[in-house]
Amino acid sequence: MVRPVHAKSSPAQDTRALLVGRKLLQSKLLDVELSIRGILRGYGLKVGEVSRGRFEARIRELIAGHSTLSRVIDAMLTARVALWSEFTKLHREMRRIARADKVCKRLMSAPGVGALVALTYRSAVDDPARFEKSRTVGAYFGLTPKKYQSGETDRDGGVSKVGDAMVQTALFETAHIMLTRATRFSSLKRWALDVARRRGMKRAKVALARKLGVVLHRMWVDATSLERKPCRGMRRDM
Repeated sequence: MVRPVHAKSSPAQDTRALLVGRKLLQSKLLDVELSIRGILRGYGLKVGEVSRGRFEARIRELIAGHSTLSRVIDAMLTARVALWSEFTKLHREMRRIARADKVCKRLMSAPGVGALVALTYRSAVDDPARFEKSRTVGAYFGLTPKKYQSGETDRDGGVSKVGDAMVQTALFETAHIMLTRATRFSSLKRWALDVARRRGMKRAKVALARKLGVVLHRMWVDATSLERKPCRGMRRDM
């Protein structure tokens, strides 16, 4: 039996291209910075903790007086400036699109969900009607534990590798921030903390990421913000 395959709309493809390009520039920017740190470490020069705005000035302080090292690092710093400039352009465009999009603005009412997560989720789902039930969204994005069964053996493993990696990463990182940093308290966070007490923090993060995927889909379908829509199975306290 042949199953129909969803073809993403042009706006979703455009958004995806923007997100992929932004992520690539961010990754290469980090690679250059780490490589600079690594080269200097070989000379016994430690950069230490420094803000991105102060990074170049700190590097130039360290390489002063090293002629060969200066030529190498100057070229890398020039590449870093170009990468940072182009990354910033795509990042601003990403935020502009998210702020102008009604669906993204609604999704961003959920705790921990910013422009990047909302736009990543929106472009991946594209059409919420293709999911008959919101609870299937978590499994679609691979936010379920791997299962191993053989004879009398039946155990759950780590999160599966199926699904959209960008959405999986975005939701998991959101869950991690909600559970490990001082963020606005919510029924979602309380629910995840209860899971953490019973099953451990690692499982709680995956469970919360999956729950977020489900809740965001429900918000999209019902055209409601999370402040006005309590999560199923959880007491309304927001």
